[in-house]
Amino acid sequence: MNELTNKLQRLRELADRSGLEAILLQRTSSVAWATSGASVYINTASSNAEASLLITKNKQFLVANNIEAVRFDKEEGLAAQGWIFQTAPWFEKNTCVSELTQGLKLGSDGLFPGACDLSADIAHLRADLGPYEGERFRTLGRLCAQAMDAAVRAVRPGQTEFEIAGLLSGESERRGVQPTVILIATDERIFNYRHPLPTSKKLERYAMLILCGRRQGLVCSITRLVHFGRLPDDIQRKAEAVARIDAAMIAASRPGNSLASVFQTALRGYAEAGYPEEWRLHHQGGPAGYEPREYVATPSSPELVKAGQVYAWNPTITGSKSEDSVLVGEKGNEILTAIPGWPTIPVDLNGQTLERPAILVVE
Repeated sequence: MNELTNKLQRLRELADRSGLEAILLQRTSSVAWATSGASVYINTASSNAEASLLITKNKQFLVANNIEAVRFDKEEGLAAQGWIFQTAPWFEKNTCVSELTQGLKLGSDGLFPGACDLSADIAHLRADLGPYEGERFRTLGRLCAQAMDAAVRAVRPGQTEFEIAGLLSGESERRGVQPTVILIATDERIFNYRHPLPTSKKLERYAMLILCGRRQGLVCSITRLVHFGRLPDDIQRKAEAVARIDAAMIAASRPGNSLASVFQTALRGYAEAGYPEEWRLHHQGGPAGYEPREYVATPSSPELVKAGQVYAWNPTITGSKSEDSVLVGEKGNEILTAIPGWPTIPVDLNGQTLERPAILVVE
């Protein structure tokens, strides 16, 4: 069974389980997932795609305006995939979905008049990746790692956070990776904010760079930190602590383990490191796919880890963070965003050593 057939089957099975007769996909992430990674956006700040997909019991429709339909056919190859195009002029309201679903029980991956909200169910479908997506994720992870490495090594004191963001964005785009999230903090802002949008502040000694990069619909996450001059002892202690927590979470992310159990591993790590409440200040991550996190793990998450999934854990202790994207394999886990030559902190876990990224120190 090929990728497209598999996904259509899973959507139709979801419709059957939910007592529905059709499913509408509107989100950029959902449409990319269902089309094997097609680029279906124009405005990158919009959650919804420029095309909607309607899946009924025996047909599959693509609804778009006449501006976008040409590219979706010629460059994205969606007509060749078997999608039946329903096109309306850009200056008229497209009523195709309403007409095609008249009298049908409809579900959607978001809000739509008269539709049942299946957004959580569809996020779980997107998170359960197949081998074809694993290969695409490997390529994406390598490219994100290269972009991060090049950007960090070009960072210099005196640059503004805007300039550092520009470095990371440029290195990503030149590799065909679209940066959907770029967060930059320098010096005291690393200690003040978990999600630091870049500002005009100039770097003095310490910088944190965060990237969520998208290619063929999939999204990898990676964080790295750089310090100019001797690294203060308290920052070093925190870096070692988050490395141990991250390594323990990665090691616990094995098929059959629940996300709640992985989360409990993190809680023990925070407590043992002497920072028992830090986990409350930021989410710890979760399964990645066509969103940076398809859903976020909590202490009570019932979902089970599955082979083929990608996880982006991101433990943080005020002033430090550890984050990579990790592919869960049948026999072991693979760090997709590892940077060759980057300094690491070795963490020993029951005889197994996991290397987690250290802070790059530039003397």
